[in-house]
Amino acid sequence: MSFIDIMLLAVGLSMDSLAVSVTGGALIQNCKPYHIIKIGSVMGIFQAGMTLGGYLAGMSFKKYITAFDHWIAFLLLLYLGGKMIYESTKDKEEDNKTNPLCNKTLCGLGIATSIDALAVGISLACLESAIALEALTIGIVTFIISAFGVYFGNRFGRKIDLKLDLIGGLILIAIGTKILIEHIYFNG
Repeated sequence: MSFIDIMLLAVGLSMDSLAVSVTGGALIQNCKPYHIIKIGSVMGIFQAGMTLGGYLAGMSFKKYITAFDHWIAFLLLLYLGGKMIYESTKDKEEDNKTNPLCNKTLCGLGIATSIDALAVGISLACLESAIALEALTIGIVTFIISAFGVYFGNRFGRKIDLKLDLIGGLILIAIGTKILIEHIYFNG
């Protein structure tokens, strides 16, 4: 994958984390830089870790699927992107009793928002990608976007309704389609 592809993948994966971070930021009354760094770090660590975990799992059964690995990558990204787009159309209930700074809550949110990264990690194993660079990039991009999301959510979150899941879903579908086209038409 090119660096641009990795960045687009990282941005697409981070949209769930951004949505959670904006909501978390809107719930924090006295937001401090520590809060922004804490939430951004947890989101970035889980995204990178789950990508790496998916990659390691995918490598264990890669030899059995090399003939159709590009289809697996495409279908996983299509499913994840479609799921994100579908979820963007549903009304979300706001629970103002949730404390976004609670460690247990943050870890739960980190896991929930990075399940997609696990599936992407499996796809990256099929593509024999340079996982260290990709996982690190995904983690850093997610940290930056999530930290911005907390700040933005704290300042403006109650006033604006963004469809971040829709944007992330479209990006994941585009990447999956690009992978499929490259493997079918350009890799013989």
